[in-house]
Formats: sequence, C-alpha cells, structure tokens
Amino acid sequence: MEKDMDLSKYSIRTDLALEAHQLELERTGEPSISGVEMSTEEKNGIRMTRVQVLNKQGAQQIGKLPGKYLTMEVPGLRRKDTELQNLVATEFAKAFQQFLQEIGIQEHHKALIVGLGNWNVTPDALGPIVVENILVTRHLFELLPEHVEEGYRPVSALSPGVLGITGIETSEIVFGVVEKTKPDFVIAIDALASRALERVNTTIQIADTGINPGSGVGNKRKPLTKETLGIPVVAIGVPTVVDAVSIASDTIDYVLSHMGRQMNESKNPSPASRLTPAGFNLPGTTKPFTQEDEPSVEGKKVIMGLVGVLPEEEKRQLIREVLQPLGHNLIVTPKEVDEFIEDMGNIIANGLNAALHQAIDKNNVSAYTH
Repeated sequence: MEKDMDLSKYSIRTDLALEAHQLELERTGEPSISGVEMSTEEKNGIRMTRVQVLNKQGAQQIGKLPGKYLTMEVPGLRRKDTELQNLVATEFAKAFQQFLQEIGIQEHHKALIVGLGNWNVTPDALGPIVVENILVTRHLFELLPEHVEEGYRPVSALSPGVLGITGIETSEIVFGVVEKTKPDFVIAIDALASRALERVNTTIQIADTGINPGSGVGNKRKPLTKETLGIPVVAIGVPTVVDAVSIASDTIDYVLSHMGRQMNESKNPSPASRLTPAGFNLPGTTKPFTQEDEPSVEGKKVIMGLVGVLPEEEKRQLIREVLQPLGHNLIVTPKEVDEFIEDMGNIIANGLNAALHQAIDKNNVSAYTH
C-alpha cells in the first residue's frame, strides 16, 4: 500500500466490500475498471468471485482499500440442505487456506480468531457462535507442547462483545490481547449489513483489508486492520441484515423486471406460461430476473415514472432522504435468522478448523463442533 494514501477516503465497512461495484458489473456486463481485477467461477451451486484492488487508482474508483476480496455466493443455503452445507464448509476451507497462502500466512503462524458482535442479538451473534466451535490450541502449545501432534497450529479465540455491553472499544480489547499473546495474524468474523436482498443469508466474504465493527449499521468504531494492530487482519463476513433503503430500491428493480418479463411473455408466450394461470407462481419456481427482463427506458417511465429511470445511487439517495427523517430506515433480517445463524456459524467454524489445522479434514471436522 502506498505510504501517502489517505485511508479516510476509503471504506472499511462491515458490508460486502465490493458488493455495489460487483452487482453493477454483473448487471451491465462492463469490463473491469483500471486497477481492479475480477474473476468468477461457479461449481455445484457455489459461485466464487475473486476481486483484487491493485493500486490507488483502483481504490479511488470504487472507494475500497487495495487488497484481496473473495465472495462465496450460495443461494441454496436458504433451503437448509445439510449436504450443501457440508459442501460449502469444505469449499470454504479450501478457499480460505489458499487465501492465507496468497497473503503470506504460513502453516506454523499463530492465529487469533475474534468473533465480533453482540451475542444477545441473533442477527449479530455470528462471531460469538463461530468462536464457540473453534478448536483452540494455544494453551496446549504453551503448557503441554510434547502432547501436541503434528498438523496443528497455535490458535486462540475471543468474543469481545460490543461497546454497549463492555464499555470498552472492541479495538482496545483486541489490541491488548494481541500485545500480550503475540499472534502472527488475526481472523475477525462479523455479521454484515448487505446492499442487496438476494445476498442476505446466502453469502460469505473474505477480505485482507480488515474490518470496522458496527459500521454496517451506522455505528462508527475504530477499525481492526494491519495498520491498527500491527499484524495481518483477515475479515470474514456474512450478510444477515439489510436496511429499508436497500429493500425499497431492490423492490423497485424487481417490479420493473417483473413487468418487463410479463410484457415480453405476452408478446412471445412460452408453452409453460400458456398452462399457468395468470398471477399464479409456486414459491421457488420463478426464475431469477436478468438484464433481459428489464424494460426499455420508455417502459420504465411508463411503469414507475421518473423513479424508474434514476441511476442506482440517485434512487437509493432519494429513498434515504424520504425514510430517514421519518425514522423508517429500519434494519431488518429474515424470520429464519435463528436457524441460519447456527448453521452458518457451524459452516464457518468447520471451515476454519480444517483450514488452520492440517490434521483436520472433512472426515473428522464435525468432531470439533457442537
């Protein structure tokens, strides 16, 4: 990173770090912007997107710190498919292990895992739940090193809580622990606020740029980064909530795409649509909307007026200006969040245990979680 870079210009928020740019890129099909590399692969219902912000130019264009970002999207996680969850844990372990290697973390390096969040608030309890299921070994290396078998590394774990519970800044707690225990790197896990409905409860993101606890819901706290702690900080985040601005903005887009699809099908009806009663859709049978479903500019004006043709950020800003003075920009989460948090906590914990310890693999990983 360039020494003269003003970090205050860039976001270290607890939302999906490149989500806005990534969503726009997927929607428009525009080529990668200068200073940003992006690649996507999909296999077995898991979509992995790798983004690397290479320099100051790329950071300025998308408003994010230079670094590596990996996003795993798994829409099927909402179905509570146990087999898929096991597959995601395995793929997450492989991807995370590779990610650590790419940023220079070696097999013998000591890890401190920090589970951020409020254990009393379900959508924010992901970090503490992961920590509960982590295999901690640092004390064994300190007290009984002769009994530690090959294939394990020193791992410690901490759930520092939130400022409202402890009265202490999370960064101060973590800094103190780092100063005393001297780990080689930190893994910070947090629940995120998403910019898109479709990514709530379906996505895992990894980044090497650190994290700023609470900023996704407007609580500005000191960041956990390499600059503040003095060692690499790898952030793992899962979007569990979304604000009303995003819901309203996405709903407008969905309405436009829905109307556009209906207009297209009325002109060229498919055999299936001829047999389906008007307005009747079974849950889960509707195909995801694509760019082809969007109406023309004139069509958007007819359906939604001027709001229908506003650029994305202007539309979101308008909705925000309407909702915030009324106190209606709520932060909401799906009703299934209780089960999802438990499942995702186990997925991430299993993946981390396997990624950090060579002696753990998919055949024995479940022995280390509740």
